[in-house]
Amino acid sequence: MTGTRLSALDASFLAVETPTAHMHVGWVAVFSAPVDGHLPGFSELRDHIEQRLVRAPRYRQKLASVPLGLHAPQWVDDVNFSVDRHVYRASGPLSCLVDEVMSMPLRRDRPLWEIWICEDAGEEQMALVGKMHHCMVDGLAAVELSSLLLDPTPEPVACEAGGWAAAPAPDAGGLLLRAVRDRMGEQLELLRWPLRAATAPSCVAAELAGAVPRVARALAHSLRPAPQSPLNTPLSPSRRLAWAQRPLDDLRKVKRAHGTTVNDVLLAAVAGGVRKFLTGLGEEPVPLKAMVPVSVRDDRDALGNHVSFVFADLPCEEPDPVRRLGRVHATMTQRKRDGEPEGADLAFKAAAYTPGVVQHAISRAFASPRTFNLVVSNIPGPSQRLYMRGCPLQAAYPVVPLADSHALSVGMTSVCDRVCLGIYSDREAIPQAGRLALDVDEAITELVATTH
Repeated sequence: MTGTRLSALDASFLAVETPTAHMHVGWVAVFSAPVDGHLPGFSELRDHIEQRLVRAPRYRQKLASVPLGLHAPQWVDDVNFSVDRHVYRASGPLSCLVDEVMSMPLRRDRPLWEIWICEDAGEEQMALVGKMHHCMVDGLAAVELSSLLLDPTPEPVACEAGGWAAAPAPDAGGLLLRAVRDRMGEQLELLRWPLRAATAPSCVAAELAGAVPRVARALAHSLRPAPQSPLNTPLSPSRRLAWAQRPLDDLRKVKRAHGTTVNDVLLAAVAGGVRKFLTGLGEEPVPLKAMVPVSVRDDRDALGNHVSFVFADLPCEEPDPVRRLGRVHATMTQRKRDGEPEGADLAFKAAAYTPGVVQHAISRAFASPRTFNLVVSNIPGPSQRLYMRGCPLQAAYPVVPLADSHALSVGMTSVCDRVCLGIYSDREAIPQAGRLALDVDEAITELVATTH
């Protein structure tokens, strides 16, 4: 895996990072005490994490930049890797710890992840606060880290013995030589298209007939300006995560009653919650434009970003919850029918063949508040009970990063029969994030009431 280069999408998350817009994804996992009531200590948990990382070499690698910026950085083994530089002990209260951890950017001179262990997260509870740079993982891959750290039974699964040794780091000349070779390979790949068109014109025509309309529709919706909103304001470095929990069956009940999807219910609830929140601030609610990540990952994909995007209108100005849900469902159904997730994926892959300066410009334009107002992400979680050193996982709240001038994101994941909402915001731009979490929760209650 050493030498793997960042894809164009991976590199875009480095390009849009600023001192006030930290591009790490994260999570807060809360565990209850095991049957015997004994919570594991910090040393036991740190050693457990170190043993499990044997299965994930990427967590022992850092980025090496290419001289002259000729190509995207590549992953190389960290010869100074030590788990003690990534796993930390911290005291509670948990909410304050989460806000502090998420307000600090990750250091780029080491592997781009951290886990903080809070041993006093509440009565008979412990918590892990994790973050990884978005150039390394997408939301689904971050959740899949649970498959490394957690077990399906209270008894931990035995791990193979570690025998990892860092590969020598390439020098500047080696990085530059490989970058030149990779660029030449990309240009040769482009030249194969005319050859294919000449030898198999019908096949190429069929591919273009399917791809071009999807890409065009995806670009049309991405380029349509987002409305002005108080959610889009210059950011501070400070972050806040507010959270809420509900039975998963509440969202499924709404889905069945109205013939929608769970993701539609989440989007409609966010629209309703934001409507109530903005009204409470004396703001006139207007339709907002949400970026909705869609996974295009398959079983063969490794770490990195395998995600596309759909832009959905959130009808925050609509007072009726059923009409809000109906409008969201109609929009999302049309986006999927038109193949827009696949079109956006193709557009990002095509951007990989452009010069680095062009890729950076595309990334910044795509992350602009003129493109979207907020991100709403539904991340599938584990459907079965999972354990860490015998402690059952009770909740996992996602952290969806904030691009520059975007003060709010909403993430949802599931743990067994519960859904966990993470309302992530700039602490100075939206100091009342807890109130917003309650408003989104109440919007779900409002939708559930329509099923009776």
